[in-house]
Amino acid sequence: MKNKDSIILGIESSCDDTSAAVLVNGIIYSNVTANQSIHERFGGVVPELASRAHQENIIPVVSAALQDAKININQLTSIAFTKGPGLLGSLLVGTSFAKSLSLALNIPLLEVHHMKAHIHAHFIQEKKLIKTTPNFPFICLTVSGGHTQIVWVESPLEMKVLGNTIDDAVGEAFDKAGKILGLGYPAGPQIDELAKKGDKEKFSFTFPKAGAFNYSFSGLKTQFLNFIKNSQQNQKNFVRDNINDICASYQSHLVNYLLDVLEKTILKYPCSDIALAGGVSANSHLRKEFEQLGMKLNCKTFIPKISYCTDNAAMIAFVGSLRSSDGVNNKASSVRARWPLNELSK
Repeated sequence: MKNKDSIILGIESSCDDTSAAVLVNGIIYSNVTANQSIHERFGGVVPELASRAHQENIIPVVSAALQDAKININQLTSIAFTKGPGLLGSLLVGTSFAKSLSLALNIPLLEVHHMKAHIHAHFIQEKKLIKTTPNFPFICLTVSGGHTQIVWVESPLEMKVLGNTIDDAVGEAFDKAGKILGLGYPAGPQIDELAKKGDKEKFSFTFPKAGAFNYSFSGLKTQFLNFIKNSQQNQKNFVRDNINDICASYQSHLVNYLLDVLEKTILKYPCSDIALAGGVSANSHLRKEFEQLGMKLNCKTFIPKISYCTDNAAMIAFVGSLRSSDGVNNKASSVRARWPLNELSK
């Protein structure tokens, strides 16, 4: 490595994944993530347990990322970390570690918005693999366990939320249904797999009305719960006998709802490129239908590789690289559990 090389360590700890990545001159050299299986027995993330697990994982994960990248810790030129939004205790672990390391090495500290980073996952470049990226401006549907947003991306640092969920996120709608059906956590991947063997037209649900280009999933969760309860009153083994069709129908309904609102937004705000981001973008049915929507509207579609859909530090390091050129140093930064994307100036 040369003295003028930009070597950024990215740290992500917003929820239940501890991740570290190394970005060298804009190229990802490593991306290591430790998942927390401890939450499976509770059917969802337990904040206190998540923060404890982050404390156990942070040093081994960072060490592995540096080792995979063949980078010595003293070669780092800056550290990027997730400031928010996310679980307060989880964010504090990553932030405290990043601050301590930046002070010890006397290098800049760069704060990153988690959802902004998900959108920038489309621009992550890997060694020996140069990929095409969206052209600005474009519209990005960001879908995860905590967020569901339609974002107008004007430039790398300029973004505006066009539509948002007014209550729960689509990822939570998947997990709640999974819990009702007796599936493990996280339920999204399991519903996705079971749905492949089911009939998506077997059962029907209604679309909530959230107004403008917004979403609402709270009523959908209640609608699904009542559907299962009423069906079981008439047929004791209803879930067991219809699990594939239930998953296929519910998943298809959520995807149709997401894309119906997205289509209306694109027609109002025309653009040539549309993108998908966030943990739920790993859903196979959503990925397929998103591409179909792109063909229908004559838009070019962009979907991240699976490893960049879920929470990861590669996206954090990349956004950090955009900010490092501005001479930013956020050593006095504090975490934000809630941090609306529209509040960002950069």
